[in-house]
Amino acid sequence: MAWSFQKLIATTAACLAVLGHSAAAEQIVVATTGGAYEKALREAWFDPFTAQTGIEVVTVAATNAEMRAKAAAMVKTGNVSWDLYLQGEIQAASEQHLLYAENLSEFCKGFSTHTDLDPDACNATGVRLLSNSTLLAFRSDAFAGATPRTWADVWDVQKFPGGRSFPDFNDPWRVMAAALLADGVSPEELFPLDIDRALTKLEQIRPAVALWWKTGDQSMQGFRNGEYVIAQIWLTRAKALKSEGLPIAWSHAASFLVGDRIALIKNAPHRENALKLAEYWLNTPAAQAKVCEALSCKPPSGAAIKLMSPQARADMPSTTDPQNTPVTPDAKWINANAAVLLERWNAWIQQ
Repeated sequence: MAWSFQKLIATTAACLAVLGHSAAAEQIVVATTGGAYEKALREAWFDPFTAQTGIEVVTVAATNAEMRAKAAAMVKTGNVSWDLYLQGEIQAASEQHLLYAENLSEFCKGFSTHTDLDPDACNATGVRLLSNSTLLAFRSDAFAGATPRTWADVWDVQKFPGGRSFPDFNDPWRVMAAALLADGVSPEELFPLDIDRALTKLEQIRPAVALWWKTGDQSMQGFRNGEYVIAQIWLTRAKALKSEGLPIAWSHAASFLVGDRIALIKNAPHRENALKLAEYWLNTPAAQAKVCEALSCKPPSGAAIKLMSPQARADMPSTTDPQNTPVTPDAKWINANAAVLLERWNAWIQQ
């Protein structure tokens, strides 16, 4: 009896170990920027995917700069625990990106005939999640008359008094570009960026800057707390604030078009599951529409755009309105000069 009981215990333990290993394998680890962005992805994409496949989507939060550093360290040491991670369109276009991210050219061949998708919705660097913009956002209750519309307006602290906020997350091109546009440079002549001129212009606004934010959540919290009334933030975060009921508005006339991709890290532990998640995104316009309904982004599928409400379509970045078309940054120049940009920025911001 004792032997049989011990045998039963041992057998049960072995079965549980096998089941536990199997359950652990049926997951994906995705690095996101957290907050409202991750919430939208969770509700529209991750959870429906899990409901359909049984594959759990586990998330970790980090800034884009932290993701790049962590992905590089994981691949170099051979200790990879992530599967997918977010990258901005510009960084994904860099030569360094494919040192740590798997080339998805072969995977993307399966979507080459999907005419409903943007031509570059899937390419070697990753899968396009959305197109978004970094723009001028403001509290609409802070101004009785005219509201700020251009970067020059942001610098006009007499006409538009109150605190300002700009990003400081190791990607300074957008702050410098805004300063140059405020100084009268035309969008057509913006790149290559005149770094000296940009920093000189930024000196004028420095006393009004209440926060140099490092994460999307930080950029939102300052608006909630009343620390500033005008900020350069992501449209996705501005829309999230508006959805909370805050009097937040924005100007597409002062914006830069940016995009996010989801990249597959080399030697991902759950590679096949990760590709299933990417495939689900590209094949599910309803998921794309729900995310961009919440975040005012442009999805990679035309069918998804049709599923969005008229208001959400009006809020998303425009590529056809000449008065509100975002400036498209020169990704090649930014990547080629990233080290110099960051060195000059860090020397200035730390003064």
